[in-house]
Amino acid sequence: MIYLSSFLFSDKTVRNPNIYPYHVFARKSEKVLLFRPITVLYGNNASGKSTALNIIANKLNLKGQEYAACNMFGKPYFMQYVGECQYTLGDDEDGLVSRIPEGSRYIKSEDILYEIKKIQQEQILADGYVYEHIRRGMPKNQREALKNSYKMKKDLECLEFAQEKYSNGETTLQMLDDYLEPDALYLLDEPEVSLSPANQVALAEQLNKMARFLGCQFIIATHSPFMLGTLNAKIYDMDSAELEEKSWTELANVRYFYEFFRKHKDAFEDSEW
Repeated sequence: MIYLSSFLFSDKTVRNPNIYPYHVFARKSEKVLLFRPITVLYGNNASGKSTALNIIANKLNLKGQEYAACNMFGKPYFMQYVGECQYTLGDDEDGLVSRIPEGSRYIKSEDILYEIKKIQQEQILADGYVYEHIRRGMPKNQREALKNSYKMKKDLECLEFAQEKYSNGETTLQMLDDYLEPDALYLLDEPEVSLSPANQVALAEQLNKMARFLGCQFIIATHSPFMLGTLNAKIYDMDSAELEEKSWTELANVRYFYEFFRKHKDAFEDSEW
């Protein structure tokens, strides 16, 4: 399913060339992204892939969006830039213009790590438990009755047991499984953080299935060779001025891994598996 068909970054310029986020894409001769069910924004640190996701999230008003701090002059250039960007929606099964589903969201690696940290801290765990009921619309009088109740105590014990039982990587997979639902658009910023290579592949395979069978669309920022090599995705190289589309084997980070292991090929062949 294609909910978001294309996104055009602002081509406006500002007097100060270092104003964020104008300077991030200033040297890009191509400023439009065309999306598939899974699209990957690849790039090294400071390539702009995470900034691009946040700009898209703000333009679409997705849950999880972040507002960049204003610059030293006090003018909110980030939201000005977002306002200058444009996008087009995809078509639904009847050929009509689709809409961005309400369950769509922007999920950052920091969000997942924060959730894990909440589980690891008892007070934060309790606060998060109550907040979740607030988010679901529970009235204040019911929330007060819930606090320090036997039900809350048992629920918190279950959550603490889950944290002790599972590693950070397993917890990350579980949380992503809880977050991702059918028929929605998801922007994922480095979802592989804290995952082993095997779990990165498992996550990528799950995303492939959700895009193919469950009506999900994903735009993912990553430089993980395991994610890149497993996802059935269109890949944009954010390190290139033309925002080139490339195969995963052409990407610099993947080539680095390849050359590293090829250099040590003899060590692998001489050792027992």
